Amino acid sequence: MSASSTPGSVADLVAAHRVIALDSDVLIYLLENRLPVADRVAEIVDALEAGTVRSVIATVAITEVLSGPARTGDTVAFETMADELQSIQHLRIVPLDAELASDAAWLRGAGDRDLVDAVHLASARKAGATVFVTNDRRIRSRPGLEVIYLSDLVTA
Repeated sequence: MSASSTPGSVADLVAAHRVIALDSDVLIYLLENRLPVADRVAEIVDALEAGTVRSVIATVAITEVLSGPARTGDTVAFETMADELQSIQHLRIVPLDAELASDAAWLRGAGDRDLVDAVHLASARKAGATVFVTNDRRIRSRPGLEVIYLSDLVTA
């Protein structure tokens, strides 16, 4: 699949990749139950919990996901979302270390990516992911890391 190819389904995505990296927006859709995209993310989480595939997120994803409830001062939503994130089985949080930061700097310097996107991509690479699921169309595939847009899974 190329940067703009559309997988047939979440099942196709899971069958083609052992490790899937998730962008923050994907988790936000799930935790805020934004339909119909939340349904596709739920299918990915179901595959994770069944042990069919593994998934990773960058540490910064936690910050991005929890910023919405923090911004509004909604302590209950903040704690609920934090608990739900931690409860997703087979979801590994990739810690930011010096090696990852250097790779993110290289990615950022090689393109027009902002710092957070570069950290997401570097985290995916470090964890051995072969696909990054996002809804941010500014993010493109690169050698060894395919980008799949969540909205394409909804229309597939």
